[in-house]
Amino acid sequence: MKILLRPVGLTFFFLATHLLQSQASAPGGSNLLFYGVAALALIIFFFIVVSVADNFMVIESKQMGIKDSSTMGLFPNIREFFRGKKPGYLDTAHVYTLTKGYDIPMAGAPQDVIREPNVTRFAVTPPDYFGLRPIPKMLVEEGDVVKAGDPLFFDKNMPRIKFVAPVSGEVIGINRGLKRSISEVVILADKEQVSRTYTLPGREASREELVEFLLESGVWPAIRQRPYNRVADPDIEPRDIFVSTFDTAPLAPDLKLALRGRMDVFQAGIDVLRRLTPGLVYLGLDGRGEKDSPYSVTRGVEKRYFRGAHPAGNVGTQIHHIHPCGRGENTVWTLGVEDVLLFGELFQNGRFDTSRLVALSGDSFSEPCYVRTYAGANIGELIAGENVREHSRIISGDVLSGTKKSTDNYLSYFDNQITAIEEGDHAEVFGWLIPNSAKASVSPTVPVLSNDLHLTTRTNGEKRAFVVNNDYEQVLPMDIYMTQLMKSIIVNDLESMEGLGIYELVPEDVALCEFACVSKQPLQQLLRQGHDTMIAQG
Repeated sequence: MKILLRPVGLTFFFLATHLLQSQASAPGGSNLLFYGVAALALIIFFFIVVSVADNFMVIESKQMGIKDSSTMGLFPNIREFFRGKKPGYLDTAHVYTLTKGYDIPMAGAPQDVIREPNVTRFAVTPPDYFGLRPIPKMLVEEGDVVKAGDPLFFDKNMPRIKFVAPVSGEVIGINRGLKRSISEVVILADKEQVSRTYTLPGREASREELVEFLLESGVWPAIRQRPYNRVADPDIEPRDIFVSTFDTAPLAPDLKLALRGRMDVFQAGIDVLRRLTPGLVYLGLDGRGEKDSPYSVTRGVEKRYFRGAHPAGNVGTQIHHIHPCGRGENTVWTLGVEDVLLFGELFQNGRFDTSRLVALSGDSFSEPCYVRTYAGANIGELIAGENVREHSRIISGDVLSGTKKSTDNYLSYFDNQITAIEEGDHAEVFGWLIPNSAKASVSPTVPVLSNDLHLTTRTNGEKRAFVVNNDYEQVLPMDIYMTQLMKSIIVNDLESMEGLGIYELVPEDVALCEFACVSKQPLQQLLRQGHDTMIAQG
């Protein structure tokens, strides 16, 4: 029910109750008591009918795709009176305003400064691709010379999908991990990059011919499929394709910088995606700024604006509000901005180009900034010219869903951010017992007095019994019962997992819930465990 309607109904109820009590105590008040009870029942009945009608109007408007369904009820939402005025460019746009989420107030946001470090080593890491077998079929050996786009290996279960070199150079290492799994294929890059040459399919080519070309060219692994967020199956035709053009994760890079001077390349990539689905290509746009997103000029897409705190920029959140995904006919594909640019470079300029801007963020960097490099860059060489505080953790990605790395490791393929924050392994006197405003918390009982907090990797506790509260609901802008879903995963209840929405989620979608979890449960790990179970069961 609308928030404004609740106090009105309660006020009527208390006034009527007080009137009935006073009339009942008066002489001959029995008749008045009868009429008063009838009037009160009529008021309650009217209140219920109007409230139900109001809720049905909101639900129906949401199903019809009306821009802001929350304002389509009979009564105004009290939040509308205190919400800031929307920018003018949103007046005729399709806008989703999310009221749930949380922006972690961390110091160390990257400045608009772009540097070009001398990185000589790059790697393709099979663990970056969920669902890939740990020991793929290698097509190269140490000492081989490759061009950007040349195949390096393929999955034995998916031999049509080739995983290729991000740069040209010499293969100097095929590193192995546990049980002889391939952990990295390392390339010593040439000073002058050379791309493999391609014969591009014409615009009259069929979808099947286009798919075969993308598989052979090496750009196919950039497409991820939901559910499960694994490499897309070329035999499945997606219902829709989703691209998020902004990132709301802590200290995330500004994706508008990646588009500077490359709008034609981005448009070319979108044109390719439109030929891969019979449905729609949805573009998630940032509606939080005073100026319109530069991605808004893209043609041939359905544009949806999102306003709100993190995870408003997650493509999973956007899919949930636009058109939820699932198995079978509800399978969808997702790509990032860099992936669309990769497609665009291939079809616009005929080359395989994984160049990207990477944000060096976190207050362990003395000067957080951006660096220009290629996918899979060596982290040590990438940050060699930066002053990094000692005893810091290096993370490929953001602090919520990223992976801990060392300077000998390589940037994950789907990451465009390196975060460095202090290790929180020192002793803290009395811990959480001492009031401290220098900590981030979703709880309103902990005041946050600054938007630039010095945060560490400390989790302020360890795993404990699963406490049931509403912390997940405060930060997850999805209609999903997270606590019940996680418990069903723990007990391997397949039917409950499916019914509670496991197909809609990937680990990055629950990362903020993991941050807010008072039970310190590894929710991302649990969700991936549930995905493995569902895949194994078919």
